Amino acid sequence: MSEPTLRTFEDFWPCYVKAHSKKATRTLHFVGTSAAMALVGVGVLTRRWSLLALAPVVGYGAAWVGHYFIEGNRPATFGHPLWSLKADFVMWKKIADGTMDAEVERICGAEKPAESSVAQTAADSPAPSPMGEPAANTVN
Repeated sequence: MSEPTLRTFEDFWPCYVKAHSKKATRTLHFVGTSAAMALVGVGVLTRRWSLLALAPVVGYGAAWVGHYFIEGNRPATFGHPLWSLKADFVMWKKIADGTMDAEVERICGAEKPAESSVAQTAADSPAPSPMGEPAANTVN
């Protein structure tokens, strides 16, 4: 399956959210982005410019651990660096205000109804007997 054509940030956002479907990955992004912002702030306030150089290492390092070891995917930074940076901050804000989990459910959950209904139907159906005879419908 080919990657969808991404012409705007609004096209990119759902792909970004799908690449961050696991809460642990989002948490690492939040921690990394928070630490990077703190390093930038402290670096500017104290004029320790080396902290500015350290900020992206800390921010992206934490995020990439999530992608490679938790999500098992490639960070969006490589294909769309500016949109990815913007999306990191949009996600950071949504995590901070408690709306990111609902956003993931809205975007990722929209793809799962068919799977869920099939699984539910299978769970509701009586299992065949080990002897190959149809199972009797029972009411508990």
